[in-house]
Amino acid sequence: MGSALPLGEPAPADGMLPHDVRTDPFADFGVYLHVPFCRVRCGYCDFNTYTATELRGAKQEEYADTLLREVSLARGVLTSAGPVRPASTVFFGGGTPTLLPAGDLVRMLDGARDAFGFADGAEITVEANPDTVTDAVAAELAAAGVTRLSIGMQSAVPHVLAALDRTHEPANVATAVGAARAAGLDVSLDLIYGAPGESLDDWRRSLDTVVGLEPDHVSAYALIIEDGTKLARQIRRGEVPAPDDDLQADMYELADQRLSTAAYDWYEVSNWSRGSAHRSRHNLAYWRGTDWWGFGPGAHSHIGGVRFWNVKHPAAYAQRLAAGESPAAGRERPDAASRELEEVLLRTRIREGMPVAELRTESRHAVAALIADGLIDGGAAVHGRIVLTLRGRLLADAVVRALTS
Repeated sequence: MGSALPLGEPAPADGMLPHDVRTDPFADFGVYLHVPFCRVRCGYCDFNTYTATELRGAKQEEYADTLLREVSLARGVLTSAGPVRPASTVFFGGGTPTLLPAGDLVRMLDGARDAFGFADGAEITVEANPDTVTDAVAAELAAAGVTRLSIGMQSAVPHVLAALDRTHEPANVATAVGAARAAGLDVSLDLIYGAPGESLDDWRRSLDTVVGLEPDHVSAYALIIEDGTKLARQIRRGEVPAPDDDLQADMYELADQRLSTAAYDWYEVSNWSRGSAHRSRHNLAYWRGTDWWGFGPGAHSHIGGVRFWNVKHPAAYAQRLAAGESPAAGRERPDAASRELEEVLLRTRIREGMPVAELRTESRHAVAALIADGLIDGGAAVHGRIVLTLRGRLLADAVVRALTS
């Protein structure tokens, strides 16, 4: 059911931002719509998600109406901080958004459009499990304005899917891609590498399958063992091996080589696209530190330098909104040191990098050593930007430490 919420000061019951916060009317604004429902809990998952037996008083069929109450509240809060900006990106995440009827997702989308408006050419993404995508679902989402489907493929190999507790049939990925294409949607495929028992050949098979499906975008994430998950307990008991760092590095290098050969360009450490037009603009907004409002239980938001987060359980979320209160549990305004660390951590992950001039003077002294170690691109640094090399992407945490210590 997800990791613990961060520490912070209590958020006010009305959800209002601090009185001195003013938003930039010309800056991008994103909307994240969290759908916290899953048929089963995957053993590695640390997201704030719930199966039917864990809902305890919350009802899936009432969820869209509940979330729309928060959308209405958000408009009032944002109006107090400046002009309401149209959303440039909308992202339905989860959980499994497509466990809800497509009509519920459409109502949520329409509610956000009515509250904020959408910018011309807004990117609107829905995450989906391959087993939940049909021609009818894809067509209904596309007709409502959805532009992009992000399909949780994870692997093409049955025993790897089983190790991850994924329940979909591998063949259904191609069916889902076909349905999305028929509806005119962009397609992203999401992969995880380093699962217990997964070999380099297994991973190559998944990459070959992805390339054969010709998506517009590919995400590939190393499996991370989160405390409190089923997989963490299995590893602790010695039932399955922990991920092998060297093997995961080999898998990453293979992914970059295979995807690059197939004309996919990396634009963030774990993401590749066919041309800049197919990059995930919503996720880029996170890495660039722009404003977004996250709707739903456990969702996080960032508005005008203030971060806040909602109560986690869907029942508590619904109760607060039914009482006319904000679902926000807490908030914080990061200090200068925290903002600096976060800026380096996020912006060095993307291909455009970050300007050397924005580093502290003492941090700039580390640049030459990082070039010598092959971790950042020397040519880009000469032109004033920190851009990771392939080796640097594998050791991105070390680069951040060197630039912030």
